[in-house]
Amino acid sequence: MMQNVHLAPETDEDDLYSGYNDYNPIYDIEELENDAAFQQAVRTSHGRRPPSKTSLASSIGRPMTGAIQDGVTRPMTAVRAAGFTKAALRGSAFDPLGQSRGPAPPLEAKKKDSPEEKIKQLEKEVNELVEESCIASSCGDLKLALEKAKDAGRKERVLVRQREQVTTPENINLDLTYSVLFNLASQYSVNEMYAEALNTYQVIVKNKMFSNAGILKMNMGNIYLKQRNYSKAIKFYRMALDQVPSVNKQMRIKIMQNIGVTFIQAGQYSDAINSYEHIMSMAPNLKAGYNLTICYFAVGDREKMKKAFQKLIAVPLEIDEDKYISPSDDPHTNLVTEAIKNDHLRQMERERKAMAEKYIMTSAKLIAPVIETSFAAGYDWCVEVVKASQYVELANDLEINKAVTYLRQKDYNQAVEILKMLEKKDSRVKSAAATNLSALYYMGKDFAQASSYADIAVNSDRYNPAALTNKGNTVFANGDYEKAAEFYKEALRNDSSCTEALYNIGLTYEKLNRLDEALDCFLKLHAILRNSAEVLYQIANIYELMENPSQAIEWLMQVVSVVPTDPQVLSKLGELYDHEGDKSQAFQYYYESYRYFPCNIEVIEWLGAYYIDTQFWEKAIQYFERASLIQPTQVKWQLMVASCFRRSGNYQKALDTYKDTHRKFPENVECLRFLVRLCTDLGLKDAQEYARKLKRLEKMKEIREQRIKSGRDGSGGSRGKREGSASGDASYVDPLGPQIERPKTAAKKRIDEDDFADEELGDDLLPE
Repeated sequence: MMQNVHLAPETDEDDLYSGYNDYNPIYDIEELENDAAFQQAVRTSHGRRPPSKTSLASSIGRPMTGAIQDGVTRPMTAVRAAGFTKAALRGSAFDPLGQSRGPAPPLEAKKKDSPEEKIKQLEKEVNELVEESCIASSCGDLKLALEKAKDAGRKERVLVRQREQVTTPENINLDLTYSVLFNLASQYSVNEMYAEALNTYQVIVKNKMFSNAGILKMNMGNIYLKQRNYSKAIKFYRMALDQVPSVNKQMRIKIMQNIGVTFIQAGQYSDAINSYEHIMSMAPNLKAGYNLTICYFAVGDREKMKKAFQKLIAVPLEIDEDKYISPSDDPHTNLVTEAIKNDHLRQMERERKAMAEKYIMTSAKLIAPVIETSFAAGYDWCVEVVKASQYVELANDLEINKAVTYLRQKDYNQAVEILKMLEKKDSRVKSAAATNLSALYYMGKDFAQASSYADIAVNSDRYNPAALTNKGNTVFANGDYEKAAEFYKEALRNDSSCTEALYNIGLTYEKLNRLDEALDCFLKLHAILRNSAEVLYQIANIYELMENPSQAIEWLMQVVSVVPTDPQVLSKLGELYDHEGDKSQAFQYYYESYRYFPCNIEVIEWLGAYYIDTQFWEKAIQYFERASLIQPTQVKWQLMVASCFRRSGNYQKALDTYKDTHRKFPENVECLRFLVRLCTDLGLKDAQEYARKLKRLEKMKEIREQRIKSGRDGSGGSRGKREGSASGDASYVDPLGPQIERPKTAAKKRIDEDDFADEELGDDLLPE
């Protein structure tokens, strides 16, 4: 007890503050952790008992301040002196704020090499790979998506093995395993690796730990449908249907629609009808009604077709048009109405309505020709049904389709009659009817009527691009290309996707010799219609007019890649290569053109001339013989055949050919000349007879020439000779090349009448 009592030094008997640092140790909270009695009291119920006098007296080292002891009152002091503690007595510095202790020590770092941390890190990597796979798939990079999905699958298996070593199997992350397998199967499917996708789906479906995995059998059914394995597709669809609870009606309806589509593709229309009838009775929708109509059309049941069409018409669109009309002049209400007129919901409603109209129009055009005795009566029935429904505006479109059907049957009078009746309707229908009438009269070369109806169409709807295009066509036909271009431009301003106007304005610029602008139009059109042979050909034609044959050939090659059997394009390629001096390539394309269309006289003429140039006389003969079959009244082809026989050394065959030609064309001077020369050289008696005939024909020719010179005929155009005909003094046109105008090459020369008169036997009709 005396250890807590500090005696004042004898030298300082008058110290007034002595003993103030002495206090009862019961108030020293710094030493509570080391006080065994206090810790025992906290841990047991001993701490809740009141202190006994004995224990209290034993713990007091000195009298309490303020207590009366021995009749003397001790002054009251603080429990602890300000700034003076026992630590200070032990030599520590004055630091009431505890700043000398420094900053708090850092938190203890987690051990990265612990099994739990490794598992968490690996799980994070697997999740990231799955996300990257999904993102790559959505961006169209299917190969990368599949690689990421495979990596996720490999790491997930490593994760499962590590987790099994650390924890119990119940702690395995099944959701992560499911997502990895499902993503892998999906990526296999989109990459058309159907066997691998089916195996992966089987792993998911057969695992009982995955709840609701049976619905994935629908995905397996989709794969079998792509593989045209219809029986298995239907089997898996039905298994998936059994897995879906009855409360999930939308999913069940979608699966049943897939079953119906599968039955249609398998040709089992009766089973498909059962599926779609059930859908239309439970939850009618546009696709099911449209497919039901198609199925009844396939089986040929007229009455059921009508009922199915009526069910399709009766499907509610669930679109409220009134909410887009402001009922008052309230600025706030009008602002809200304007804001929702083109929002995403409104766009979705427009798409739904457009899809419904497409289904109804297609169904009507399909069943109208078969549900009644004639297609006109069928269209009339469809029009009446449509007029009594929510799609009243489609009735006029059906009438226009009826007129178009008459056009396909070449019954123009009925088509014109229907269109003229529709001309009295509202502005939209009137514009459509007048547009069709304008096109009809334009195709009939009645440009005045076509222009009149085009004006009506434009006045009824100034924003109708088809009407403006037709008006431009009528102006184009009259040769006013500048004005036609203005109409085409206006059509493009109203509808930038009007490809007809863009194509026609390109032709107009070509007529105006504004080739750069024409090329720009066709290149823009090519960006819209990538595989249009007409557009590609026009671009090649513009480059040819711009004297750029290499570019023209390049674009024509693209045309050939689109339509490889077009003889006109092939012959054009041959012509361009011929102008470039590449005879072998020219021959290849001319020959291909002849193979697909062996009646083009220009191609036949070029091929015959090519074989003459290469001195293959026998091969040239077959082309000239075909030309003589195509143009039997043209004497030059038979003379060419005879010439080829003579050059090949077959003089007897050449003589027979000349004689046969003379019998068909007895007044042909050139044939008689060759007969005279050939008979003379062969020593035949017929030479004198042919010489007399030749002399008589030459005199007749002189008389005709004198009459022409003297002007007795009264017309300079009535000449005595008729080129290539059976007349006695007919002369040749160029037989060695196409009749189109083209530069001459050194390999050919033009053969005229003087060649036959002056050259020796065997040198006629041949290149120099």
